[in-house]
Formats: sequence, structure tokens, C-alpha cells
Amino acid sequence: MAEKSIGAVLVMRGEVLAGILSERDYARKVVLQGRSSADTPVEAIMTTPVVTVGPDTPVEACMQLMTERRIRHLPVVEHGAVAGVISIGDLVKAVIADQQMELEQLQRYIVS
Repeated sequence: MAEKSIGAVLVMRGEVLAGILSERDYARKVVLQGRSSADTPVEAIMTTPVVTVGPDTPVEACMQLMTERRIRHLPVVEHGAVAGVISIGDLVKAVIADQQMELEQLQRYIVS
């Protein structure tokens, strides 16, 4: 994960989402507990059940869910299949872009 700059990976059993493994899971459940990476199965340290959202979930609802659950990655599931993953960074970018668009519209309104 560090090599690819990835903060979390989904753990799949075939097409079914079985869990999620984050850097935080690794740090808390392997490093801090003195376990060996080579001897610790992913299943022992992954987070399950996984908190998910649908593709139509509003950005604000995703942000609230991530804040309440203290998670940084949120799988998007549609019809039982994983469609993608959003990060807190993705949501912050979306909010900033939306605010920038609103600001530009207000500026155009004021000028006209």
C-alpha cells in the first residue's frame, strides 16, 4: 500500500466484499501488537463489516458517515457489486469544487 500510495484496499471473496484493510488497521493490529506481517492473515486484521454507500448517496451524507465512523475510505456498492471507493480527500475536493462554482455564480450575479 505504501509503495502505491494507497490508504486502504478492499478484501474480496470472489465478487463479494468481505472487508477493508487500511493503513490504520495494519498499524494498530500488526505493528502496535507486535505481530509479524508475514504470519498475520489479512482476515485477522481487516475491518468487517464494511460501511458502504450507494452511487446516489449525497456527498454531505458520505462526509457525515465518514466523520461519525472515523473512516477515511468508503466503498460504493451498487446492486451488491463494488462500483468503486471514495476517500475523504475525494469528498473534500468535491465540496471545494462546488463552493468554487457557487462563488463564481455569485460573482457573476453581483457584476451583472
